[in-house]
Amino acid sequence: MGLSQQSAVKEISQEQARLAWMALTLTPGLGPTRIARAVKALGAAERLFEISLTELEATGMPAQSAQFIFDGKAREAAENEMQRVAEAGGSILTQADEAYPERLREIYDPPSVLWIRGNVDLLARPGIAVVGTRHPSPYGAGMAEMLSRDLANRRLVILSGMARGVDTAAHKGAIEAGGKTVAVWGTGIDVIYPKENKKLAENIVASGGTIVSEYPLGTFPAPQNFPIRNRILSGMSIGVLVIEAAEYSGTRITARCAMEQNRDVYAVPGNVTNKNAWGPNTLIKQGAKLTATWEDVWEDLPSQIRRQLEDEIGASGEDESKLAESASLFSNKPLPQHEQTVLDKLRHDESMQLEDLIEGLEAELGSAEIFTALFELELAGRVRQLPGKNYVRSF
Repeated sequence: MGLSQQSAVKEISQEQARLAWMALTLTPGLGPTRIARAVKALGAAERLFEISLTELEATGMPAQSAQFIFDGKAREAAENEMQRVAEAGGSILTQADEAYPERLREIYDPPSVLWIRGNVDLLARPGIAVVGTRHPSPYGAGMAEMLSRDLANRRLVILSGMARGVDTAAHKGAIEAGGKTVAVWGTGIDVIYPKENKKLAENIVASGGTIVSEYPLGTFPAPQNFPIRNRILSGMSIGVLVIEAAEYSGTRITARCAMEQNRDVYAVPGNVTNKNAWGPNTLIKQGAKLTATWEDVWEDLPSQIRRQLEDEIGASGEDESKLAESASLFSNKPLPQHEQTVLDKLRHDESMQLEDLIEGLEAELGSAEIFTALFELELAGRVRQLPGKNYVRSF
């Protein structure tokens, strides 16, 4: 047999293996653990379509699952799904694929199939999962955006779940830095949730990022899907950064997954009077790395990953002074006096209403000067306006 024939046979075998993994995934009654056990018993996934009903049952799968496969229903479902994914402009990765992320293979129950929109190669790159509450304070949202921006600036991929709040801020920070971000969904890759993040989803893919899910097309946002997907977030990352999370939250599940998967856990300390500070503050007590700036994460990275990223930054010829600007929370350039006076009055963690700001500064500045200062500070990205003419300091 010539080399070209061998190559063609190998390719057909790989396609059959991918089809078999998809068929198992779409078979009722089978989850990642049972599927892994079945493939191990088969010796090769592609044997799924060749064996008898008795042999299928001997792999340890439930009788109704074996019957579904033996009747050809699983194969038909798999062929239909793979065609729909291709038509939707998506792709899939199964455990038969070399491109399947190695870090994810290491976890206890890696997904059998990943549905993907965007850049598949990104899943293999070093990344940090940034997670937290859906209802952050201005401080929490600001820290999520700042840390994600600074870490993405240094070639780390930012992973999150694209939920409201901290997740959304993390993805936006990475995109703003011109970096790469991965959104792990608890729905099909064709079902955007929450709906208001449609534009963000488009921006993630357009900026070279990736949307990934272990759920078939058309899967709607069932509550149980989201805690399950959290193991993928932590599994694909080299560490998990927690920013604001209440005592009972999905973020806590992600942090626990990270610890079980032997991933580093980082946490941004919070105001103890804020209920969402319970999560990160408790994690710090339990040994998570207290994190205030990107350096706190960077210095903890495995040395080979840090060297890889430093080499990439050096090869890109990126201006070190530009990167150094984000080295500290307090590295602000001098401002005109009236802007500095207004900025000093505002806080990161609590918004101030415009009328209160004018009243508090009436002895120093007139209202016209305050309006001008706010306008300039917003343009410079140092201040954000929230609904109801409330202002807060940016990071």
